[in-house]
Amino acid sequence: LFVMCAIMYIISPPFRSIDNILSVTRAFSYIAIMAIGECIVIITAGVDLSVGSTFGLAGVITALCMSIYNIPVLPSILVGLVVGALIGLLNGILIIKPKLPPFIATLGTLSMARGLAYIITQGYPITKVPIEFLYLGQGYLLSIPVPVWCMFLLAVIFSVFLNKTVLGRRIYALGGNEVATRISGINTDRIKLIVYTLYGVLAAFSGIITASKLGLGQPTAGNGYELDAVAAVIIGGASLSGGQGTILGTILGAAIMGVLRNALVLLSVNAYWQQFNIGFVILFAVTADQLRKNRK
Repeated sequence: LFVMCAIMYIISPPFRSIDNILSVTRAFSYIAIMAIGECIVIITAGVDLSVGSTFGLAGVITALCMSIYNIPVLPSILVGLVVGALIGLLNGILIIKPKLPPFIATLGTLSMARGLAYIITQGYPITKVPIEFLYLGQGYLLSIPVPVWCMFLLAVIFSVFLNKTVLGRRIYALGGNEVATRISGINTDRIKLIVYTLYGVLAAFSGIITASKLGLGQPTAGNGYELDAVAAVIIGGASLSGGQGTILGTILGAAIMGVLRNALVLLSVNAYWQQFNIGFVILFAVTADQLRKNRK
């Protein structure tokens, strides 16, 4: 990240502007908030592919509550968060009861949640949200975008949660060796339910912030974001095998992807090559993780 920023600082004067830096930080904060939840899931040796659909559905439901049913802003946001929690809870139940692999369970809910977003909206965005709602995604606090404050606050909260609480240490233990953790008397099923529910809430919150930024509930919002969230976690040093990962690394992983996207735009790189380069970075990170694991 430091090397990328140093190079861009030298070769691209627009990159140095405060406005650009704040814009980049705001842009990757949405991915980072989702990736915090994905990091916790990956630490348990799981994966959640439904994040992008949860992201979009929560934004649609929140906008629907305010625009169609005239529910105040805060209760509408709470409804959106509950929707995210329910999707996460459903994922957890599918994984611990019929023992579905996380990949398959969350792939199914990915389609279901996206389908619900289209059914509710008929494919059209939901507009006419209250002006007060826009502050969450468009506002500034002490000259820093509100979504950036949300990202840092959540990063601190979940760093403390993972490293300083009993449940947090059990999450690492579950990812390190599920059988040993269960034999130790820890209820691993309950931990999985909590983890996937938390992830649903974080994905929903990120979707609500994005709906606030756009000023509407967009049923297509979050398409492909599940890949960005996983990539940010892996680039940030987490292991797909579980038991390893940090919130700080995840934020840095999201920042690397955000800076890379911004750099490619400022350097006028073709949009198709942008996708290629981001895919290359993801493959590089996962390969490095695999090689590190093999050496161990």
